Amino acid sequence: MSLSAPAPAYSALYSAYVSGSLDPAFALLVETQAALRQDVREALEISEVVAGTQLEASAPVAMSEGALARALSAIDLLEDTAPTAGAAAANAADGLQELLSLPEPLRETALMAAGVKGWRYTGPGLRRLRLNVSDAVEAELYRIEPGAAVPRHTHEATEFTLVIQGGFSDETGSFGPGDMTVKGPEDTHTPVGDDDGVCIVLAVRDGGLRFKGLLGIVQRFLG
Repeated sequence: MSLSAPAPAYSALYSAYVSGSLDPAFALLVETQAALRQDVREALEISEVVAGTQLEASAPVAMSEGALARALSAIDLLEDTAPTAGAAAANAADGLQELLSLPEPLRETALMAAGVKGWRYTGPGLRRLRLNVSDAVEAELYRIEPGAAVPRHTHEATEFTLVIQGGFSDETGSFGPGDMTVKGPEDTHTPVGDDDGVCIVLAVRDGGLRFKGLLGIVQRFLG
């Protein structure tokens, strides 16, 4: 499924983002796509208007005792423990220019991840960068060289894949910057990087990948 224009199926995703109830990994996905596409920004603005109207019409609810102090303490803790983007950039020399060209807020998140662990080799022409943005949902950047193929796989749950740069094709079509695909357990595919340049995608999933063929056998053996 490709998002060539905001579809009704994505309304819940955008509404959850506007309401603040979306997991941080999915929030990063929405914010990054909005940075790439004007129509998504407009869809979010509409959702904000709707959410604001509903909020004004709802009855106020009292906060629990000490809620504000706990929230401020949590913010202070994040600021004290998070590495700075500058320090992360100094450690992320490999592919730094590509990371610097990413749209915000993905850029800072990717720089910090690269500064901590860096890109991991996952196969010929493939590298993966795990983003530490959520405890419950996986978020990763994939760097796919022209003509390189992600091994044929399916999914344990739902995976959203947003093209940031370049493009890829699979059995369902071709996808370029700003396009988002959604795959589930019923989908099996082999993404291949387009020939006109490096493809970088952001993948957010609430379950792992299940590879097919020999790689799948190795995956089951290793757990």
